[in-house]
Amino acid sequence: MTGKKVLIVDDEIHIVHVVAIKLRNNGYEVISADNGAEAYELACKEKPDIIVTDFQMPVMTGLELVEKLRQHQETKDIPVIMLTARNFAIPKEQQEELRISDCLSKPFSPKELLGNIEDVLYQKQVMVSN
Repeated sequence: MTGKKVLIVDDEIHIVHVVAIKLRNNGYEVISADNGAEAYELACKEKPDIIVTDFQMPVMTGLELVEKLRQHQETKDIPVIMLTARNFAIPKEQQEELRISDCLSKPFSPKELLGNIEDVLYQKQVMVSN
C-alpha cells in the first residue's frame, strides 16, 4: 500500500477510468479532473504526490496547468507526467524549464504509466533523502 495520492487529468473519461483502476489496484489514492482549471484547484487543495495530465484539454491545457502549478509555492514541486497525442512532442527545453518529469504518448499501457509514476516518485524520494 503506497498511500500516495495521484491526480489524473484528462478530458477522455475512459483514460481516467482505466488509469485509476490500475493505480488503485496498486495502492494509490486517485483523484481526477477533466480539465486543467479543475485540476489546478484540486492540486492546491489536495496536494497530490504526483500529477498525470493530458496535454490537450479544454479550458486549460496540460502545459498551462504545469506553468500555473510552478508559479505557486505549495504546488511548484509536484512532479508531473504529461500524456501527449501520438507524434506530438514537447520540446526538451520546455520540459526542463517546466520540470516535467516524463512524457508518455497515447496510446500507452496503464502498466507502463504505473512504472513511470513509481520511477518518478522513487527519484523524488531519493532526492529528498539526500
